[in-house]
Amino acid sequence: MTNSPQRLEPTDAHLATRVHMMPKDTNVQGTVFGGVILSLIDQAGFYEARLHGLHRWVTVSMDAIEFHRPVWPGDVVSLYTKTSRLGRTSVSIAVSVFAERFDSGKTIKVTEAHLSMVSVDATGTPIPHSSPPSIETPSEPT
Repeated sequence: MTNSPQRLEPTDAHLATRVHMMPKDTNVQGTVFGGVILSLIDQAGFYEARLHGLHRWVTVSMDAIEFHRPVWPGDVVSLYTKTSRLGRTSVSIAVSVFAERFDSGKTIKVTEAHLSMVSVDATGTPIPHSSPPSIETPSEPT
């Protein structure tokens, strides 16, 4: 019999990122800094926004952030995203953060947040996310 991790994952959201938390991410209480989680939420939001257009996306706001439980070094944190509203130049994104506990393998929801992102051109002016991609990338070798 194996002792495999218990997974709790949303079925209606995208896995945006999964990160192993390290001691360098902790505060004096020994838990992971809230700012580290906020940074991951911002990155996950960018992933979700890019699904709506290959543009420069900037975070306009983060709100409704709820830290339900602490995250510990050794936990594997998974961030799931879902578009909650799509505007002409903006997208509202719900982010759910789960931690797979290092000591038990149990997965629990630790944080929830909502953020808004806007697609912008090279000057920072909002542009419709339905417009052609605004970032030129080097061509791939054939």
